[in-house]
Amino acid sequence: MAALGWLTPRRRSATARSVLAGEASAEAARKSTQEAAGTTEEPQFPVHGDDRAAAFFDLDNTVMQGAALFHFGRGLYKRKFFETRELAKFAWQQAWFRLAGVEDPEHMQEARDSALSIVQGHRVAELQSIGEEIYDEYMAERIWPGTRALAQAHLDAGQKVWLVTAAPVEIATVIARRLGLTGALGTVAESIDGVYTGKLVGEPLHGPAKAEAVRALAAAEGLDLGRCAAYSDSHNDIPMLSLVGHPYAINPDSKLRKHARELDWRLRDYRTGRKAAKVGIPAAAGVGAVAGGTAAAIALHRRRR
Repeated sequence: MAALGWLTPRRRSATARSVLAGEASAEAARKSTQEAAGTTEEPQFPVHGDDRAAAFFDLDNTVMQGAALFHFGRGLYKRKFFETRELAKFAWQQAWFRLAGVEDPEHMQEARDSALSIVQGHRVAELQSIGEEIYDEYMAERIWPGTRALAQAHLDAGQKVWLVTAAPVEIATVIARRLGLTGALGTVAESIDGVYTGKLVGEPLHGPAKAEAVRALAAAEGLDLGRCAAYSDSHNDIPMLSLVGHPYAINPDSKLRKHARELDWRLRDYRTGRKAAKVGIPAAAGVGAVAGGTAAAIALHRRRR
């Protein structure tokens, strides 16, 4: 792992090629030092056969480009659940999220309130069925292959993998199932006799609530959080990331990137090459992401055929 790539700031004049050359040189020097000292490489991760370890993945901008709730809104609009004016608001919030790369709490709250009012009176089974269709229409092509490859590595090691998201649990469960993951933790909307009431059970699964959900699931599953991994793009998920022994910052916002650097957390960026160079993705990780991501994309394509 090219561990030095993101620890030191670079001058803005550095090109992507010079960044790559510098990181390759640093990695070669590190390996040479280890060999001279008789030390070994980092142990393989995830550890195969470790049934007390698991992985927890944030969804929006970590596993998938953009916000699942906004994509779901587009699908509901197509099915005439609401009017054009509300779609315009969804589109603006989604565009802001994609460009800024961070969540706006006011936007997210508005989106949740809109979604609750839209689904009120509809049957849970109806929304679950529609969720399957919307995944194929708007979400499948927005899965980050690199993050998908990371999740698959945990599955291949015999570990369980959960999505942990503020998105409605019905949407999260559809996405988890379609990706072959273990399951999902998400925001629960109240329903009576299988019909949505337009209210939440508790609060959105966001920030500290995610950490509490992971902690509760780990206790129920007999997991050792020190051996688990968590992945997120947002500083709002620092409580969840801090719970585990292997935290990863994926496509991080500026606050999470700064925090990750300070604590020497692993970092991956699967956005455009220009963005990855700005963030300072380690060269080896970038190559591995392309190779692993390509394999994951092919596997997903075959599974959907």
